[in-house]
Amino acid sequence: MVWNTPLATLGQLPSLCPLPASCCWDLFCSPSPPPPFFKNLFRETYIQQEQGESSNDRNDRAIRVAVKWYSEHLKKIEDEEKIQVIFLTNDRTNKEKALEEGITAYTCEEYIKSLIANPDLVDRLACVSDEGKEIESGKIIFPEHIPLSKLQQGIKSGIYLQGTYRASRDNYLEATVWVHGDAEENKEIIIQGLKHLNRAVHEDIVAVELLAKDEWVALSSVVLQDDGENEDDIENEEEKENILKTSVNKDILRPTGKVVGIIKRNWRPFCGMLSKSQIKEARRHLFTPADRRIPRIRIETRQADTLEGQRIIVAIDGWPRNSRYPNGHFVKNLGSAGDKETETEVLLLEHDVPHQPFSQGVLSFLPKMPWSITEQDMKYREDLRHLCVCSVDPPGCTDIDDALHCREVENGNVEVGVHIADVSHFIRPGNALDEESAKRGTTVYLCEKRIDMVPELLSSNLCSLRSNVDRLAFSCIWEMNHKAEILKTRFTKSIINSKASLTYAEAQMRIDSTTMNDDITTSLRGLNKLAKILKKKRIDNGALTLSSPEVRFHMDSETHDPIDLQTKELKETNSMVEEFMLLANVSVAQKIYEEFPEFALLRKHPAPPPSNYDILVKAAKSKNLEIKTDSAKALAESLDKAESPEFPYLNTLLRILTTRCMMQAVYFCSGMDNDFHHYGLASPIYTHFTSPIRRYADIIVHRLLAVAIGADTTYPELTDKHKLADMCKNLNYRHKMAQYAQRASVAFHTQLFFKSKGIVNEDAYILFVRKNAVVVLIPKYGLEGTVFFEEKGKPTPRLDYNNEVPSLTVEDTTLHVFDKVKVNIMLDASNIQHQKIRMVLVEPKGSKLNFPSGPIRDISTDGKDDDLLK
Repeated sequence: MVWNTPLATLGQLPSLCPLPASCCWDLFCSPSPPPPFFKNLFRETYIQQEQGESSNDRNDRAIRVAVKWYSEHLKKIEDEEKIQVIFLTNDRTNKEKALEEGITAYTCEEYIKSLIANPDLVDRLACVSDEGKEIESGKIIFPEHIPLSKLQQGIKSGIYLQGTYRASRDNYLEATVWVHGDAEENKEIIIQGLKHLNRAVHEDIVAVELLAKDEWVALSSVVLQDDGENEDDIENEEEKENILKTSVNKDILRPTGKVVGIIKRNWRPFCGMLSKSQIKEARRHLFTPADRRIPRIRIETRQADTLEGQRIIVAIDGWPRNSRYPNGHFVKNLGSAGDKETETEVLLLEHDVPHQPFSQGVLSFLPKMPWSITEQDMKYREDLRHLCVCSVDPPGCTDIDDALHCREVENGNVEVGVHIADVSHFIRPGNALDEESAKRGTTVYLCEKRIDMVPELLSSNLCSLRSNVDRLAFSCIWEMNHKAEILKTRFTKSIINSKASLTYAEAQMRIDSTTMNDDITTSLRGLNKLAKILKKKRIDNGALTLSSPEVRFHMDSETHDPIDLQTKELKETNSMVEEFMLLANVSVAQKIYEEFPEFALLRKHPAPPPSNYDILVKAAKSKNLEIKTDSAKALAESLDKAESPEFPYLNTLLRILTTRCMMQAVYFCSGMDNDFHHYGLASPIYTHFTSPIRRYADIIVHRLLAVAIGADTTYPELTDKHKLADMCKNLNYRHKMAQYAQRASVAFHTQLFFKSKGIVNEDAYILFVRKNAVVVLIPKYGLEGTVFFEEKGKPTPRLDYNNEVPSLTVEDTTLHVFDKVKVNIMLDASNIQHQKIRMVLVEPKGSKLNFPSGPIRDISTDGKDDDLLK
């Protein structure tokens, strides 16, 4: 079978042909050919382009010639069953010419439909055109997209702006476009309304035309979700758009535009479920993606009954102008909705987390077992096994990548060492293990499992700094005085033998004990004392202390279902370890930048634009508090002062809200940027050095540092700033997706937890108010939910939204940001696709406030936790 389509491959043909493989092998248009020869280099299939013949026509003719040769070639097989060569093409003219020349030719659709033994294959056919098949007799809904050539001219001339389209998770009729380039004043453009969104899909690269200033809007405070029950009810959509167009203060209007064309589609296979069809025998169905930012997709399938209640994968084929939703096709069935393995697969796929088992090619670069340290390994290494080194980690941690020691030296000063697993010793540049680690970028921690960046032999064994075994490390050692002032810093590759692997609680118990005075405990007390001084210095310099609620699940040992859920309690020892990791990262950043000013891999945290703080300032003002945001130091000092004796949790709420105002920290190459400052840490330079088992960025930093101290040699990619910049782009993406996947895992396990609890009554605080909803935080569970004040089929209460205070009056009850309320919590499983925690406000009392909640842990707030801010 020969294909004239980029989706084709002839990878199975060698097994069909008994002739020697070396005599003929041509994949023609296959995307990944391993052929001994190409058709243009083979005498029997070589053709020249004729005068006046286009390149496309010449290529089509060449394929037909090759098909005829291949057909004749296979006739030489002395077999009862002759192999027939079939030519598949979706080019109508090419097919007609093939038939005229006596070639058996079909379109892809014709061929698939002829396979009557496999009728389900028809569901997997993609639409041919980019726009997809138009639905019958549908009226035009969307404006035509401007052709790419005209878009490019318009972008060059400044008529249009190019940027990344980001759909809203809260409002399906709203999106923003982040403009590429230097147009600082137009960095983010608001898009509102179905026609202005114009068939763009989340993460597409689009061309936008700015609207006149009198048409500019502000981001809406309305929460709108697409119920998708009547896909042709465009009048209803227009009615919803009118809800968005309420009068607002002109000071908060922002650049607004409309999508006029698509530069590059970023479509991918989407996980989700079929929407329940009213007509069981219908072939056309709406698919609802798991990601609320993706529109519903219309597919044709004969398997609707079989696929009901299943998580499936669907691909978009096109989006015609007369269709409310894009067209697509069924790709794969993942399993039953609600099943733990299925849901884990969905969240990994949806967040693009590489999770396939490591290939044999990758595993072949692992050390052979049993492994031991050799004389060659010690060549550039210092033997530090005599030091009283110990690690402090969360319970159950097996990938231990950092350890510490502290001791007094003869001159009365203190020696402190941070010892980090020497992963770069085992992962050498350019091999399959290195490439796979770079692709994965980071380890992903889900509630029940860990998706390792490196194989388990390294992550949980040879690189893990477990106690009482010799391990290779990269050490950062300071000499300090008792005021935690650094007198000397040195870096060395080393060999260590940890004397204890402690949890945070165990380390805290030793520090607090009045009877324990062994070397490990003495070391911990010294570290803790210095860490407190270091933390005070950082905060005095303007470093922010923010808050982000995190939860821990206690699992049933047999069913592995969550049986308890509580917020993580942070101890002094958490802060102790953090301070020395931060200090090591700063020290290493200074060293590698000093040695490689153009090629250092660093990490920065941009200062947020002033408008990001609007919600924080207004919320504080509503409680008669002032938050200053002109600098990180002013913000930190304001937060320290923002306390209320009668409302002790207020300060925590303010810090949680401040976290939501932050930009995300990112990796960058020093030679490609001139702004190194880390806003949250108030540090002029910073990098990641301390977690190479779980972050690939740290491996690159280790390699740079090793070259800087003469412990290793460089290689071309390490000093290529363009390749480093590309690597940073991938690392930033992988870290962000990992955080989203981890949050989604928490959300799913939270639903499992409440599934067996019935109704739970808990205290909550209002974090945000919207025009038709409030977002509440339940401290006990670190749980967030959106409570709507509109419910389908019920009268809408009188709502009065005040953006300045901010507050929402529902009938006669006014709700303010940070108000304490009581909620009933229960699992609403009525929508299998988007199961949610339902919250009902029970205090303040009033039946008008009893409305359902939206999804918990809105991911638009994710990416703001400590790991991504540091």
